[in-house]
Amino acid sequence: MRSHTSVFVGNLLFTAVCCSAAPFFLLLGYSAWSDYPGWDWPAMLLAFGLVGTVMIPVLAFTTTRQEFPRITRRNRVKGVEDVNHRYPDDTFVMWAPRSEHRSAQAQLMRADVLEASLARYHPDGESTFTTHYGNYTPDEFTPLVRLRLRVHDAEETDGTGEFEVTGEWRVPSLCLSAITAGRLVVLVDEPAAPGDRRTFTPDWPRSALLAGTRTCRVIDLEGRTTDVTRRVGRQLQQMRISREVGGVVMNGDTIDLRRLDPHTAARYAALADQDRAFPEERAPVSEPGEEARRLADQLPGERPAFGSVGRRWSRRGGVLARGRFLEMRGRTTFQDHGPVLDTVLRIQPADGAPPFDAARRLTVPMDYLTVLHRTKEIVLVVSPNGVSYDVDWARSSLLAGVTAATVIAPDGEEIPVTGRPDLIWALMNLLASQGISITSPVLDLRKRRLGAVAGMAMRVVGR
Repeated sequence: MRSHTSVFVGNLLFTAVCCSAAPFFLLLGYSAWSDYPGWDWPAMLLAFGLVGTVMIPVLAFTTTRQEFPRITRRNRVKGVEDVNHRYPDDTFVMWAPRSEHRSAQAQLMRADVLEASLARYHPDGESTFTTHYGNYTPDEFTPLVRLRLRVHDAEETDGTGEFEVTGEWRVPSLCLSAITAGRLVVLVDEPAAPGDRRTFTPDWPRSALLAGTRTCRVIDLEGRTTDVTRRVGRQLQQMRISREVGGVVMNGDTIDLRRLDPHTAARYAALADQDRAFPEERAPVSEPGEEARRLADQLPGERPAFGSVGRRWSRRGGVLARGRFLEMRGRTTFQDHGPVLDTVLRIQPADGAPPFDAARRLTVPMDYLTVLHRTKEIVLVVSPNGVSYDVDWARSSLLAGVTAATVIAPDGEEIPVTGRPDLIWALMNLLASQGISITSPVLDLRKRRLGAVAGMAMRVVGR
């Protein structure tokens, strides 16, 4: 487990080397000031050297804060001005980059993802922070993914309008989970001339909504709220209405019909009446055949693990806590392993205190973003004094199911625990309380150093 101090010292040394000219100019200006009193250039050297020298620790601190995802009291969301962040526990709001603009005549259709593979992702940022001003989806940091899709024609209901298409598309990292879930929204342009082919363009923000990554609620004209997340048929019809009228604004994850113009509100209300008369079943969290679509193993991120434990942290009573993302907003800054996002998290303190919301700018690993439709949970390492929280991406990725988690019993039996987050969470807490580090997704209880916890771990597993 990295120390905040060690990260700061490393950044301080690196910044000092990069800005080594500043102290040199400071000394040169100071010595020249006594030899050439009243001249302008010694004063300029002094000013330049002083500003540059002061900036060394400032830049080191800023870089460390970006690199080290620590949440403190000043990150807490509070006050009347932040009331919009007080979402229900199951809310997830996402502001993703807009997709490529298509003609108004393009048809909006559903597409099932049959196969997916990474075609290209080769950023050259060397894990430093790279900003593309005004560009939320630079090619360098936007994976190119090869997809085989089954598109459902909106005009055909008997299955005859289904057809397959294969191609490569740039996928904003915030929307990668739509591929894993297996449901996309595509815009289909008819051929411009005889002999031409139809053009297919995935609408990535709407795909994240259809996949259930972003939640969606509708408040009808009587003030009743309905959760329409993963109700695919109704959402597709709502999207078509929204596109026809030039867009419908969502307040967080909610569409309030009382704030729409009467004609649009009436069309949405008709959908709600139809849904009450003939309720639609929710689509599965992930469509069948997910293994053919998984991109987590092909994209960068923190290696999932039961987690490392610092001796000093463990001796002083450090604990783990769980949190959940409520909001993610795309930015124009990136690292090789993921985008830098403005996030809002709800953190449940380990001591049973009431949960609180925190706003924090974080680099979110790409492999974690591929399973965002399934979970928004993360694991945080709590300081012994309980005042700061550090996001542990290795534990978070394992809890989210980025890779398979396995427990090997003392008798050699392999017990898969993937998809059982509460069980994995209990094992993580057991290991942390005993000061045991497991830096892989496999907990092998046959190892000698785990003998003291093998019995307790097996009881947690239920064997």
